[in-house]
Amino acid sequence: MTARPAPLVLALVGVVGAAGIAVAVALAPRVIDDGTDAGAPPAADQPPRWAEPAALPPAAPAPTRPGVSGLVDPAWVEAVAAASGISERALSAYAGAALAKHAERPDCTLGWNTLAAIGWVESRHGSHGGASIADDGTVSPPIIGVALDGGSTALIADTDGGALDGDPEFDRAVGPMQFIPGSWANWVIDASGDGVADPHNIDDAALAAANYLCRAVPTLGDEGSWRAGIAAYNAEGIYLDAVATAAAEYAAAAGRATAIEQ
Repeated sequence: MTARPAPLVLALVGVVGAAGIAVAVALAPRVIDDGTDAGAPPAADQPPRWAEPAALPPAAPAPTRPGVSGLVDPAWVEAVAAASGISERALSAYAGAALAKHAERPDCTLGWNTLAAIGWVESRHGSHGGASIADDGTVSPPIIGVALDGGSTALIADTDGGALDGDPEFDRAVGPMQFIPGSWANWVIDASGDGVADPHNIDDAALAAANYLCRAVPTLGDEGSWRAGIAAYNAEGIYLDAVATAAAEYAAAAGRATAIEQ
């Protein structure tokens, strides 16, 4: 088994509720914190400028479960999860969303490693605050960001009556990919196959993020476009660096795992 990567130190990114993108396309304030967490890639003195899309994972011979997470070869998930430190349930969501998006929009060239990197920066792969992912993909307890009350964040008044975030006055980012309720309303999708579109479900959230990124830019297959796409999620330079570092390491971990398998 390949050793788990050391944690990435994000002293400046780890500020709960740091909003960095325009309200019109805002997806999330940051909810990450410092420390050793699940699936953390190593720190980089010189962060890469971007992360090339990792090779598409092999598809399962037959779907192993409803939804996107059942699309991926379980042997690949097991090997890459062990090499990367990402939980198998989270990894199957990211990889399945990438496979589904590739089938629809191969020109977007969205790598699962980019989705995984965003998932780590946003919520530690659904483990922030002691949360965990159930077999059906539901993250509990729900991961909910700070109130976007205009203090240290953007000012975003409530858009959902508190239905998703429990706050009837201000919006708060929710779920493993940290969607703001108003944005979730634009990208809502059931990717788990359970008949419910839920931002607290990692399958739904991962495919919604994939759809968002591939709408934000035509492709994520080159440096300029990749950075523009991630900047649409959060334009702060340190956020781009953190996502690029994590995505590059996850691709490298997958390469090591699949080389061992071969």
